[in-house]
Amino acid sequence: MGDNLERAEDFESKAVKKLSGWGLFGSKFEDAADLFDKAANSFKLSKSWDRAGAVYVKLANCHLKLDSKHEAANAYADAAHCYKKCNTQGVVIFHLLNLSAFVAKEIVELYEHEQNLELAIVYFEKAVDLFQSEEVSTSANQCKQKVAQYAAQLEQYKAASQLYQDVGRLHIPVFGLFFRLHKD
Repeated sequence: MGDNLERAEDFESKAVKKLSGWGLFGSKFEDAADLFDKAANSFKLSKSWDRAGAVYVKLANCHLKLDSKHEAANAYADAAHCYKKCNTQGVVIFHLLNLSAFVAKEIVELYEHEQNLELAIVYFEKAVDLFQSEEVSTSANQCKQKVAQYAAQLEQYKAASQLYQDVGRLHIPVFGLFFRLHKD
């Protein structure tokens, strides 16, 4: 484990130096991102989860500088999973997962604009998973409804029907109570 820890610190140090230098056309961010990725993986191998999480946040920031939202969302999700393992940063986990879910939703908007419904579904499903992992059910259900809508548009009726039923089951008890209260 000591080797991995030393290797991780070395990769992180080199990445920080890359960022403090200058580069052409974002190359310093690409180079730093590669080094941060290696550092985070090495920190994970050494089971230094808190440091791996911190490096993944730095990696996400590099990806955002490169306007690579998909990779940034993945890096934020990786950071959250690392923080979850060390159980010391509960609030940070919540914010990172929410941030990565919202970034996933931003990616969806790009695919919606391009009318690429297959990829929109993929990223809505990622957002659903991220929102559900932090029990943000309203946002998760909104994303599920969009997945169902796009699945229906793509003639994936069985999947769309199942998703609408899943979301509907969550609302039926509330509607049933509403109608029972207003029946009289």
